[in-house]
Parts: sequence; C-alpha cells; structure tokens
Amino acid sequence: MRVHLKEWRSRRGYSLRGLAKRAGVSYVTIVRIEAGRISPTVAMLEKLARALRIAVRDFFPIDRRAQRGQRRRV
Repeated sequence: MRVHLKEWRSRRGYSLRGLAKRAGVSYVTIVRIEAGRISPTVAMLEKLARALRIAVRDFFPIDRRAQRGQRRRV
C-alpha cells in the first residue's frame, strides 16, 4: 500500500530534512518511505502525521473509482 507522504510534505512546504527534524526521525527514513523502499510502522506514521498536522488516515486516500464500482454492485 502506497503512503502519500511526499504529497503531504510538498503541500506543507517542508523539505525532506525539515520534516525529518519535525517528526524526530532520520532524513534517510523519509527518503526511503517516499521511494517505496520501506513501509513505515504505525508509530512512524503517527510521528509523521503529527509533524504534518494531519490524521494517519490522510496518508491513504480513498480510491474514488473503486468506491463508485462498489456502489454499483450493491
């Protein structure tokens, strides 16, 4: 599952290092999450969400097309 970290970081105007500092995690961790090389833990997502002032669920937007398809089947 893809985490939409880069999109939120860009919206907030944070650099990679700036977000890492605000969240209390390493710069390399942010780079690896954004590149899809590692999956963040729930604890990591909570730190990042706090630093970005969002809810953890905001990292995982609902796919509107999939949602519409489910409604048609019901």
